[in-house]
Amino acid sequence: MFNVTALLKRLVIGRALRSEELGETLLPKRLALPIFASDPLSSVAYATQEILLVLTLGGLAYLHFTPWIATAVVVLMTVVVLSYRQVVHAYPSGGGSYEVASTNLGPSAGLVVASALLVDYVMTVAVSVASGVDNIISAFPSLADYRVLMALLFVGLLTAMNLRGVRESGRAFATPTYLFVAGMLIMCATGLLRYLLGDPPVADTAAYGIAPVPADADLVGLALLLLVLRAFSSGCTALTGVEAISNGVPAFRKPKSNNAATTMAAMGIIAVTMFVGVTTLAIVAKVHIAADACQLTGLPDCEDYTQRTVIAQLAAAVFGGEHSFGFYYVQAATALVLILAANTAFNGFPLLASILAQHRYLPRQLHNRGDRLAFSNGILALAVVAGLLLWAYKANVTSLIHLYILGVFTSFTLSQTGMVLHWNRELRTERDPAVRRRHHTARVINATGAVITCLVLIIVLLTKFTQGAWLAVLAAVVLWVMMRAIRRHYDATSAELAVTDPRSELAPPSRVLGIVLVSTLHKPTLRALAYARALRPDRLEALTVAVDRDRAAALQRQWDEYRIDVPLKVLDSPYREITSSVLAYVRSVRRESPRDVIAVFIPEYVVGHWWENLLHNQSALWLKSRLLFTPGVMVTSVPWQLSSSVHADHPAPRAPGAVRRGEPLPRQKS
Repeated sequence: MFNVTALLKRLVIGRALRSEELGETLLPKRLALPIFASDPLSSVAYATQEILLVLTLGGLAYLHFTPWIATAVVVLMTVVVLSYRQVVHAYPSGGGSYEVASTNLGPSAGLVVASALLVDYVMTVAVSVASGVDNIISAFPSLADYRVLMALLFVGLLTAMNLRGVRESGRAFATPTYLFVAGMLIMCATGLLRYLLGDPPVADTAAYGIAPVPADADLVGLALLLLVLRAFSSGCTALTGVEAISNGVPAFRKPKSNNAATTMAAMGIIAVTMFVGVTTLAIVAKVHIAADACQLTGLPDCEDYTQRTVIAQLAAAVFGGEHSFGFYYVQAATALVLILAANTAFNGFPLLASILAQHRYLPRQLHNRGDRLAFSNGILALAVVAGLLLWAYKANVTSLIHLYILGVFTSFTLSQTGMVLHWNRELRTERDPAVRRRHHTARVINATGAVITCLVLIIVLLTKFTQGAWLAVLAAVVLWVMMRAIRRHYDATSAELAVTDPRSELAPPSRVLGIVLVSTLHKPTLRALAYARALRPDRLEALTVAVDRDRAAALQRQWDEYRIDVPLKVLDSPYREITSSVLAYVRSVRRESPRDVIAVFIPEYVVGHWWENLLHNQSALWLKSRLLFTPGVMVTSVPWQLSSSVHADHPAPRAPGAVRRGEPLPRQKS
């Protein structure tokens, strides 16, 4: 069983890498772009759609706000990209927003950023995969019933690819990302060229209106403002994942900061170009999309109508129908890159979790690297939580999108505020006029980013809180409280375990009393006795509990017959309770000699099949778990390998002096 598991692990993950090979996993810019920027690049596939979906709630007349909302999103994206370029240069260690906020605003603010980002990374996986599945269903509507299954399979595939390491996942993700960028740019250029030549593409939904509903009265004043602000907050999904590069600076080749800043600039230019192109083309082609297909068609019975995504409608309009090569190319590339966009979170989440674990805010296991030098535990944790979310929300993008982007704008706001304080501190000590001018410029950029992202955060809270964003807020708060509790626990444990007087801690116990637990006189019992004698305790005795008096008497006769020179103590147990009897005896011995150490030896079977554990060792496990809580008691398991365990795994070559199963232990020289 173990060999099969190890073989499967090697097939999925690959050979283990030595720690010294970490430098070989560093990324060039051409691979770093698809790894860390696939999320913001792919967001254009649904950011425009989310704007149109919200505006059509009021009716088609309000679609004329689309260009203005898109312009505001572009301005915001430009400011955020410029702001994070400052973060990359100022904090190249990879902490990103968390490090900026912790250093300049304090640990509590840093934890707010961290908890918000961790929640957002989970949502990135869920939304990206769900959106990718949506685009597959747009091309193949018959797959709609398998939406959740496909989403979970894609999460599993992404997990396996990321467990193979950052560099290998980058190679796998690079081609689809660049194919998507090329497809989107070609589609936008072709559609806009047709428009300039007098043959504009027309979406198949251009002829549809929006069915009137009772709430469709003319919107004025506050209602209109809320509609526009809600559409803007939905369009801000285009900014998700922008901060991932600042978290991943250590993964770049040298010079790390410069390469990361260049990659971020390239990401910003490409993302803005594609977002503007898709939005403009959607306006030209008169794409209509609604939250309810019946509202779009105006038909009372519209169950057979499958509403296609904005990208699918544009591809069909530009390339000549839904059976054209261009349509299938764009759909395939979009679906693939949306699923792969979750890789941004699969890189950002484990990195951030590793830093938090190093700072003792999360379990230390999250700081450990796996066989391929990736943070495997963080990758697996992200996959499990995102998978549960997809299952709970049935992989529905519209339901998941309301939980999205809240965390990212929290981190944007606090990190940019922290950067303003950082430049203030630098300006107090810097005397070089040229450097001071650069610091002043950087401070203006970060201050602008802080103000704008704070406004967007308020807008998102106002427009999305009751739509489901409250759940993301609650999750972030719970995570913040949990991380503070973990840090308190680690601090308290460190203080409790700190050495104040080494001599007293190293003082040996007065005596060591060895107790071997016995149920039956067989080979495992004899091995435990031999091992206990080899350790030469000051006193050694065997202990059994007389659950059945006849069996206890038979054990005593057999003990005497074999002339075992270790005294056997029999505890009477009229209520047939083993654990409490052993505990009471051990504690009574401990009370009599509080300076003594009691070493309890428990024979245990080692089995080769999981179901054999249900048949063996249950009493031993329960006894061990109770004895471990008794001060002054050391518990030692003495294993005996059953034949099934030997067959389950090939034995290692016998080392000199090693003892095979069943052989007596060699006596130790005094």
